[in-house]
Amino acid sequence: MTRGARWLLAFLAGALWAFCFGREPLLVAPWLVLAPLLLLLSGPGRGLAGWFHGLGFWLVGISWIPATLETFGYLPWWLAAAAQLLLTSYLALFHAAFAYVGGIFWRRGGASVLATLPSLWVALELLRSHLLTGFPWNLTGYSTAAMPGALDAAGWIGSYGLSALVVLVNASVALAISRRSWAPAAWVCLLVLTLFALAGRVAETREESGPAGSVTLLQPNIANLTEWDPSLAEGNYRRVFDQSRDLCRPGELLIWPESASWPYSYESGSKLERDVAELVEAGCTLLFNSPFREGDRYYNAVLLKSSAAASGSGARYDKQHLVPFGEYVPLGGWLPFLKRIARAAGDFSPGPRGGNLDWRGESLGASICFEVTFPGEVAAKVSRGASMLVTVTNDAWYGDTWAPWQHLQAARFRAAENRRPLLRAAITGVSAVIGPRGELIDILGVNEEGALRASVAGSDTDSPYTRAPWAVPAAALAVVGFAILLLLKEARRR
Repeated sequence: MTRGARWLLAFLAGALWAFCFGREPLLVAPWLVLAPLLLLLSGPGRGLAGWFHGLGFWLVGISWIPATLETFGYLPWWLAAAAQLLLTSYLALFHAAFAYVGGIFWRRGGASVLATLPSLWVALELLRSHLLTGFPWNLTGYSTAAMPGALDAAGWIGSYGLSALVVLVNASVALAISRRSWAPAAWVCLLVLTLFALAGRVAETREESGPAGSVTLLQPNIANLTEWDPSLAEGNYRRVFDQSRDLCRPGELLIWPESASWPYSYESGSKLERDVAELVEAGCTLLFNSPFREGDRYYNAVLLKSSAAASGSGARYDKQHLVPFGEYVPLGGWLPFLKRIARAAGDFSPGPRGGNLDWRGESLGASICFEVTFPGEVAAKVSRGASMLVTVTNDAWYGDTWAPWQHLQAARFRAAENRRPLLRAAITGVSAVIGPRGELIDILGVNEEGALRASVAGSDTDSPYTRAPWAVPAAALAVVGFAILLLLKEARRR
């Protein structure tokens, strides 16, 4: 096979892998679709083959980005496409690094391949999740959502651990094909299925702590405006309050999605403050999102207001992990042309208030939009006492694409990892009540209008993952480091 044919095969395999992160999780495909990439590790030009694999995966997997940049970032189509290509080319470098280094491990052969390749994949996935502010989107472990017991296993080994298992099974399949012996693959699959069965059995014995509280999630289905229209913006604002008056019941928690109160911000004496105070007089507690200004800084925050605290500042959580080029422009002071390109970006700062919010005996660990994709950051909220998780988001930027569903998958795994119910309010969908095993209890899809009402009980029992979210990544890094040291030692002997 020529190098060009290998690169084309790698690109197509990567594009096929992207379909494991579509609207609906797939049952069998994630355990097989990475095998073609692994079979390419033994040939020439493996690093470039890996890069083409990553390019195919990310071009298809996040194909919703150019339309978002063109519609809301006001970029011409060619510049939006160039930005997409630049981002995907960068993300593809992690696939290239895996293919290049993994090829060395693959050529060594033996059972060590089944330890080194999954560890290397996890190490690079971890690096992608933290480098340059981090992009932990479409973690490999999310592709296992349809497999019974996989979400339960997340409470033990987290999403990174599930990523390792996916690569482990694919590596065993690739070895079986190359050796023409299916025994290793059969044993690996049996091991993984046994682990999932045991995790599911343990999860079924979980007990809730404390009485259930009544919560309501509002999904007003209000699209983002592409051009400023004050009458339409005011009409959308009034619509949210009209819907909320029917939903605000004594003792209940009413949750609005991100941007529901736009274009108003919550300040002393503001229109939003007066309207919220009037709403919660009916007896409910309202959790809502608003920009918040202190001095010359702006924060993206969620506030918790009830009639007892309606006249005060109330409880507040400030977003800690901002979206680059969405909520701020990196190096904007040093490279002012970036602000001209990203002229629709906000100018927010990470806020000083990052703690949990208290509601009727529950401690709410809040995440705003992109924050829920960071496993360690959500686990830290639970370690600080969160008995229930809440995330509010505005996915209207991406329309009816894969993006809202990919974002939902991340939220499901945060719930399962920490064994906490998670309440997700999205302005145009997908809103969901997610159980502590990552199960979808109730859901409102994209472009649906309505509300979800549920009775939800928190928990104060930490999962093994919550206690040690670093364990699997640390083990992966240790295996890779040890394998590289052995390679260097052998090279010196030669």
